[in-house]
Amino acid sequence: MQTIAILGAGLMGHGIAQVFAGAGHPVRLHDQDSEALASALERIRANLAPFLELGLMAPEQVQPLLDRIQLCPDLASLCQGADLVIEAISENLELKRRVFTQMEGLVGAQTILASNTSAISIGKIAQGLSRPGRVVGTHFWNPPQVVPCVEVIRGPQTEPAVMDAVMALLAAVGKKPVRVNQDLPGFLGNRMQHALWREAISLVEHGVASPEDVDAVVRYGFGLRLAYLGPLQTADLAGLALTRDIHRDLLPELDCAQEPSPLLEEKVRAGHLGAKVGQGFHAWTPERLRAVVGNRDKVLLKILREVLPRDQS
Repeated sequence: MQTIAILGAGLMGHGIAQVFAGAGHPVRLHDQDSEALASALERIRANLAPFLELGLMAPEQVQPLLDRIQLCPDLASLCQGADLVIEAISENLELKRRVFTQMEGLVGAQTILASNTSAISIGKIAQGLSRPGRVVGTHFWNPPQVVPCVEVIRGPQTEPAVMDAVMALLAAVGKKPVRVNQDLPGFLGNRMQHALWREAISLVEHGVASPEDVDAVVRYGFGLRLAYLGPLQTADLAGLALTRDIHRDLLPELDCAQEPSPLLEEKVRAGHLGAKVGQGFHAWTPERLRAVVGNRDKVLLKILREVLPRDQS
């Protein structure tokens, strides 16, 4: 696969385009929002700042990377001649099904169609297509130009050769692809992430600790080792008999709500929607938001630079 097409130039799409262009692929990018499309290259240029600062790329590499990205005015020009099309639009099943139906009529017979959905069933997205076997999930994590992991999700009809080809491509561009063999809600990462969030919100809701202290025990406690040791490696190192004994006492006490937390519902009703409006579980001034987001990529890249050479997996 050589030519990569990305549908959606927003939060995820422009970063995914950067990944493939940085690995030398010709990339096409389209978004129905003309402003998002027009600003994509400048946003990618801004993304490159921490890579340059940390010496992970040379200044003379910037313009060639940007030159490999072609902005396409419509879906037809995006799809023509593409070997892989990655959809990175909003999380709406009907919208995704509509664009996949359109793309199927525009791409070549061997083109693979992928979705960057973080939770929607790949089988449902492919439903009704004449060739659902070439549809696969490729869930990148934000920010995609930094975070290595990509979940590659097999839909009910995804062909094994499609899974293998996408896994190989992602590894070749420097990603850490993980194979998800069942098309279940939330795939791997979001199932684990939202289990943690459910417990974290519950602890705040019941007055056990403040949002600041809940975040601190993750950041300065067990979360500190997660970049190097996964949860099952940690369980092995602790000992599985100990893990079993703790589970016997602890699991009955954990939150197992089947609906969103009342505290979360209350915040949404109050318009406390998070950093973008200045208030969520924490207060976010514009200065704090800029500082956190501005430093995020640099911090993650520093962690990766230290961790990946010593990866024990």
